[in-house]
Amino acid sequence: MKKLVAGVAVAAALASTSGAIAADKVLLKTPIAFSTSLPGLGSPIPRVAEQLDLMSGGTLKMKVYEPGKLVPAFEILDAVSSGKINSGYATAGYWAGKIPAAPLFSAVPFGPEAGEYMAWLYYGNGLKLYQEMYDQAGYDIHVIPCAIIAPETSGWFAKEINTPADLEGLKMRFFGLGGEVMQKLGVATSLLPGGEIFPALEKGAIDATEFSMPAIDARLGFHKLVKYNYFPGWHQQATVFELLINGTQWNEMSEQHKAITENACKASMADSFAEGEAIQHDAMIDNVENNGVHIKTWSPEMLATFRSTWEEVAAEKAGGDEYFAKVLADMKEFRNGYQLWKENAFLPRK
Repeated sequence: MKKLVAGVAVAAALASTSGAIAADKVLLKTPIAFSTSLPGLGSPIPRVAEQLDLMSGGTLKMKVYEPGKLVPAFEILDAVSSGKINSGYATAGYWAGKIPAAPLFSAVPFGPEAGEYMAWLYYGNGLKLYQEMYDQAGYDIHVIPCAIIAPETSGWFAKEINTPADLEGLKMRFFGLGGEVMQKLGVATSLLPGGEIFPALEKGAIDATEFSMPAIDARLGFHKLVKYNYFPGWHQQATVFELLINGTQWNEMSEQHKAITENACKASMADSFAEGEAIQHDAMIDNVENNGVHIKTWSPEMLATFRSTWEEVAAEKAGGDEYFAKVLADMKEFRNGYQLWKENAFLPRK
């Protein structure tokens, strides 16, 4: 009789544990803004999904939806916040029209570069300000940086650009704060998702474009239509990508699942950066040797024009939005301190 009672007790305990595990299971349905075929942009998130599954023993899973399959890229933030979906993967620069400070957590003209950006996010006030931004704007969101890439190209043009006057009147796809710089220089900018850029170039709806790094741009075929590829990417010396999780969903997740998610994304930051750095030179060589691309470098005069115009844009935006000013001031303070280290520790660049 005692054995029977003990057996029933064990069975009940196992059933209770099994039920708790089942109740703890989480599925993050995650539409993404960038195709998983694009290395460094879309490729990190399936690897994150794989790691979530492995590290949680199958209790935390992520289903990735290609761009447009569940939610359009530019609607991800609102869809996650409202609970229509419980997570999404994009970049904060896409929300500039909703939250003026958002592009500062995506890419900033003339830096910071990737290492400095991560230092500010993880060991400065970056992450705190990042979450606070969404909270103050009324979004039910928990944000986690989940990938980062190094500099992009500065754009693809049909002709050489030698002076600021050569930019005037161009119609160009351009992202983020750099797009506002180009607008001041007489460029009519538009922000198109990656999959819409080639058709727009082909039909003449735009004359030029920027999108990302050479290996990523190669997948989209810009070299078939425009042959002048400019460097350096002053507008995006690094770009951060975010995993957005619905705030209610996040609060309901176990501490273990939260830790797994945050650490999988932190690992993805390193992995995506390494992936991007590893594959660009081959794409550049292929562009020159096989695609007829002319790799061009901005003159010091053009870079000075871009920088001074960015400073005008930054001052205007800080004057027009209190939170933009707060984030920019904090970032500048961090960068001023970092500059002492950078100037003394790193070899000069040729």
